[in-house]
Amino acid sequence: MQKVSFGVDFLTAVYLTYQTNAEEVLNEEIFISSKKLEWFVVEEKRFENLPSVMLYHRNVNGPGVAGDIRKTTPNVQWLDLSGSLLSTWKDVAAITEQLDKLEGLQLSVNRISLTSDPWAHRQAFSNLKLLALNNCDFTWLQILECAAMWPQLEDLSLENNNIRELQRPEGVLQTLKSLNLSCNPLMQESVSRLSSLPRLEWLNLSNTKLSIIQLEDATQASTTDVFPALKNLNLDHNNISEWSMVNELAKLPCLVKLSCRDNKLVSSDGNPKTVNQMIIAKLGHLLYLNNSEISFEERKGAELDYIKMFGEEWLKAGGADQPSTALICQHPRYQMLIEKYGAPDEGELKKPEPFALKNQLINITFVFPDDADREPISKKLPASMVVQKVKGLLHRLLRIPPADLRLTYTSHKVSGTEFPIDSDLKTLHFYSVEDGDQVLVRWS
Repeated sequence: MQKVSFGVDFLTAVYLTYQTNAEEVLNEEIFISSKKLEWFVVEEKRFENLPSVMLYHRNVNGPGVAGDIRKTTPNVQWLDLSGSLLSTWKDVAAITEQLDKLEGLQLSVNRISLTSDPWAHRQAFSNLKLLALNNCDFTWLQILECAAMWPQLEDLSLENNNIRELQRPEGVLQTLKSLNLSCNPLMQESVSRLSSLPRLEWLNLSNTKLSIIQLEDATQASTTDVFPALKNLNLDHNNISEWSMVNELAKLPCLVKLSCRDNKLVSSDGNPKTVNQMIIAKLGHLLYLNNSEISFEERKGAELDYIKMFGEEWLKAGGADQPSTALICQHPRYQMLIEKYGAPDEGELKKPEPFALKNQLINITFVFPDDADREPISKKLPASMVVQKVKGLLHRLLRIPPADLRLTYTSHKVSGTEFPIDSDLKTLHFYSVEDGDQVLVRWS
């Protein structure tokens, strides 16, 4: 039977961790929010210069003898106390009040009861800028009740708590720049209440079951005063299926980075790449999508394709004379793109083909960048042809085993960019290979 551990005080845990278990702990990776902490080797029990202390699951139960922490580890800036035996904010404060330089604190995987007087512990966290409380079973209201303790907080991580409804932070968290609410079952109608955080630049709402964010003051407006500083938004792994949601995001004045992977947005051709193109075209200020920088050529190609994709709707809605309110609502940037690039010719518009995809032939040129002596080969192939069969054709032409062939392609619309063709079971149409494109063939 495993014995019950009543834990050890802070400095005992430091001695055990940094001397007795030094070799074991040096192999661990510890993070406070997104900051990776570095281990430091300590000799002869000298801890005065330690800038970070990592006591992950070291059963810390309190501060020990009053004043000893300040004497022994006075220069600690980053502290990990996750998975400890600390049960009250009073116990935590008794440790941190002796660490005058503390800026980052990891308290994840703890069950800490609320304090009746958060202002009493304010001095203990007066310099704290980064706090992680992941897997602590807090509600948002409980966080707001504690927030008076953290007057300088800039980065708060609350991943995988019990947060459902968000209340407006009144008079607290006003210095916050980064907030992680990933893996919480949020009530989506309450998300806009975070907009009163004036300095919030980075917001992680991934894995929160969101399907829409409604900006309170921007129903008809083209810009909004809410989320005035928000630059980076993570919406990965949610239930977003309506393009009106993306239109709402276009109203955020500072948004330049968006991650929106694994959602339910679809395009008329069912191609995930077209979905990304539409997001880029709808969000004119966006510089990064899904952690990839948007090049000038990529944006131009996306916006031109967007014009063609909805050109018929634009013409039917009145075109240059007077686009309908419905069209402007669905495509707020369309008229701006027309002014930027000019109106599409009817012959350029993307219309449904009158014949089946399997009968649609596209002219492709195969080129061989690693074999300068080999002439390019042009072929007309069905857009529905799977890559496996394309490799079979190349095998017959080149006498190279299909398994050794590696394919990419370049679009005649976007110069200087190679796109991967990385699944043998997908079609040319899936990869958006079009008439006039080049397929680059390499082999090992």
